Amino acid sequence: MTNIGAPLTPEQQARKKIDALLVAAGWHIQNKDGFNRNAGPGVAVREFPLPNGPCDYLLFVGGKAAGVIEAKKAGTTLSAVAEQSDRYMVKLPEHLARWADTLLFDYESNGEEVFFKDMRDPKPRSRRVFAFHRPETLLGWAAAPESMRTRFTTMPALDTTGLRDCQTEAVEGLERSLARGDQRGLIQMATGAGKTFTACTFSYRLIKHAGARRILFLVDRNNLGDQTLREYQQYHPPGTANRFADTYNVQHLHGTGIDRDAKVVITTIQRLYSMLKGEELDEELEETSAFETWAADEGEIPPVGYNPDIPIETFDIIVTDECHRSIYGLWRQVLEYFDAHIIGLTATPSKHTLGFFNRNLVAEYPYERSVVDGVNVGYEVFRIRTQITEAGGKVSSEYAVQVRDKRTRRVRYKELDEDLEYQAQELDRSVTVPNQIRTVIQCFKDNLFTELFPERSGEWVPKTLVFAKDDNHAEEIVHIVREVFGEGNEFCKKITYRNTDDPKALIKGFRVDPMPRIAVTVDMIATGTDIKPVEVLLFMRDVKSAGYFEQMKGRGVRSIDEATLRQVTPDAHTKTRFILVDAVGVTETIKTVSQPLERKRTLSFQALLEQIAAGRRDDDALSSLAGRLALLEGKLDEEDRERVAQASGGVDLHGLASGLLTAIDPDEVEKAAIAATGQSQEALTEAQLATAAEQLKDAACAPFDDPKVRQLLLDLKQKTDIVIDAISTDEVTGAGYDLKQSEARITSFKEFMEAHKDELTALQILYSQPYGKRHLTYDAVKELTHRLADPPQRLTTATVWQAYKRLQASKVRGAPADQLLTDIISLVRFTLGYDDVLEPFSAKVEQRFNLWVGRQKKAGREFSQEQMDWLRLIRDHLAANVEIAPRDFMQFPSFSDRGGLIAARKLFGQDLDTLLADLNEALVA
Repeated sequence: MTNIGAPLTPEQQARKKIDALLVAAGWHIQNKDGFNRNAGPGVAVREFPLPNGPCDYLLFVGGKAAGVIEAKKAGTTLSAVAEQSDRYMVKLPEHLARWADTLLFDYESNGEEVFFKDMRDPKPRSRRVFAFHRPETLLGWAAAPESMRTRFTTMPALDTTGLRDCQTEAVEGLERSLARGDQRGLIQMATGAGKTFTACTFSYRLIKHAGARRILFLVDRNNLGDQTLREYQQYHPPGTANRFADTYNVQHLHGTGIDRDAKVVITTIQRLYSMLKGEELDEELEETSAFETWAADEGEIPPVGYNPDIPIETFDIIVTDECHRSIYGLWRQVLEYFDAHIIGLTATPSKHTLGFFNRNLVAEYPYERSVVDGVNVGYEVFRIRTQITEAGGKVSSEYAVQVRDKRTRRVRYKELDEDLEYQAQELDRSVTVPNQIRTVIQCFKDNLFTELFPERSGEWVPKTLVFAKDDNHAEEIVHIVREVFGEGNEFCKKITYRNTDDPKALIKGFRVDPMPRIAVTVDMIATGTDIKPVEVLLFMRDVKSAGYFEQMKGRGVRSIDEATLRQVTPDAHTKTRFILVDAVGVTETIKTVSQPLERKRTLSFQALLEQIAAGRRDDDALSSLAGRLALLEGKLDEEDRERVAQASGGVDLHGLASGLLTAIDPDEVEKAAIAATGQSQEALTEAQLATAAEQLKDAACAPFDDPKVRQLLLDLKQKTDIVIDAISTDEVTGAGYDLKQSEARITSFKEFMEAHKDELTALQILYSQPYGKRHLTYDAVKELTHRLADPPQRLTTATVWQAYKRLQASKVRGAPADQLLTDIISLVRFTLGYDDVLEPFSAKVEQRFNLWVGRQKKAGREFSQEQMDWLRLIRDHLAANVEIAPRDFMQFPSFSDRGGLIAARKLFGQDLDTLLADLNEALVA
């Protein structure tokens, strides 16, 4: 007989938790002796007899046996339990209503963990799930002819129309991974290579061909959700009559309800977390990049529990875009709440990202490769150094300084008791120096059309994005930019989530309109936002995260066609690179990798104070509060310290912190116990020590009982005064391109040439002077160019050319033509020392052509105007292709449109072949 008052055994405790999970998911739980398999959509019957013995729970869906649960006590590892469950996967009795001859679904649980296996999968494999699936879900799965994982293995061939090679590789790699049964997969694609378009492509295929019911697309910030929504709305699957959004519903989640008919749901992980918790979300939290907030956030994130309104099977696929590698540690529980395949999209994977995705990198397309392919452009670094930026400054005590409250922007004046010295790292944090900002902006302006874009008219400042430290810093920069450039408000705009104007409209205007020319941001358009016309990134803030820095650089890498660029920058030509203007040393500081996936979280200052006031007295809490008070004291001036002392009855912050530490010091507790009892140390009991400790803690915490003290401490912690040094002047100590990058490129190019001089035909010929009877061919030049673009060099003619221009400007003339492979010949010859000047191959060919024509005239041969026109066409063909043969007159429109080979032979007679050979030798050799 069961003892009613006895504590539950571990097995009973596990069954109780399993029952609660089942009920929460909508299951009816019954005993065998009174079961009704049609009591609801799902019925779980305890101890139901099967051919190999009674199972812990037999699951009926739609009145038919569908699955089993093997229950174990808490702490039992479940991998071995799955083998025990297999004994139930035999032919079911004929009299039992069932979906198939054997059970379809297998669960194992100890009340804390749940594992699930679909027996119809190609290779059934148990996977951890947050809770049990709803019976309606299992009913739908049971009625389907096959599982979704089975359908992954029979996906039709991909129609590659409109896809880049890297996008094709990503989609096909992902589908192979899903067919293998991988639960997680990571796609690395360089910024600008079309990650979202790729996601639209595989989303359509997974919905249409694999039967995915709903896909979740997680974005970093709300404005990136708008951008993603537009991509899905505009996506037109190849071979179909309708756009994606005309066929499937796409929802950008703003409220708290998921559209039941939505096939794609776009949202931030912050909103999804609040929905699982059943809480309202402060919309401002969706406007800040997680790259910015992960390290600074205080406050423990409570764990999520099962939410019946959002069951674990709500999404079949989760796509996490970019920033979410930086918040797995904080929000991983949200991702793992759902029984879904997780697909990561990233441009810059860290080792932690790879770890989260089980090192399953299904496709890889790095930035260097995207530059070689023309998808993105490269960049150069232009470094600006000023005295104050590098070394800080000092304000003499004889001056009064302005102090601004960052929150209200109110300015007051303050007399200095002593000289105010500040370090470089304090700039625009606790001290702002308008003249330092002005010096940087003036230097940028002075070099804009002399060093950065000397070919421009000077009328249109290239679209420039400035990265500021915070909203107040951005505000200062905006006003100084307008002043230095002598322009109005439309010229320079601040785009942050604190804008009073519509930030989305400002972003669109910056992208497609001539004005503004310069945008200043903190993080709203630092990641993800697509603004192709940007040609300058000006960093006026440092960045510690390597991943975030790469994302910020990604705002400048987008390539853009010349016509579109000229719509917003009329005097621009082809965008071949962007300039990273480094005013703070961001390219020189050591960057950290993304933070670990798990890290210890702490309570917010406010929550800790409230818990102390409510009676919390553990050592960890008091120690934490003492540390925070000590940190706060270092940030306060004497006036604020005095305010604390007055409010707390004469105890300053140092005294409050010391009191807390004393209360948890065992030696101090022992002294207090001896003083209170009069006993010796050896005679003290544990109870007496505990009483003394309690009294010390209560006394140390007593000041925090006063709500006025707590509020004052919170106000002081939030105090955001910044001193304005309007007195110090600044001067530029250095401005110029970062030459280390150029030196590295040239070194790499020389090493490549030396390593392949005996292997590549083009290098063999170019190294061998004179050429003899061997002539360069277009195929040989093409091979050379492609091999140069391969790892590890990943170089292009344009990047090496630009490097020589930085280091040997007096010897470089012109620039390589877009998509013209033959300019690499000039590059090799200059590097080998055969040519004293680096100039486009076409220019060299033209010089040789003019000399050849002169020699022909001296020899008494004159050409008609029509013949000269044809000779110039041959010249231009050789400049682009390094060789010419009679067959080319029929294949290339420049010749065939003029009558081709027949017209050429009629014009030059039987000498045509000899003429072509002579020109090949004279112009290319």
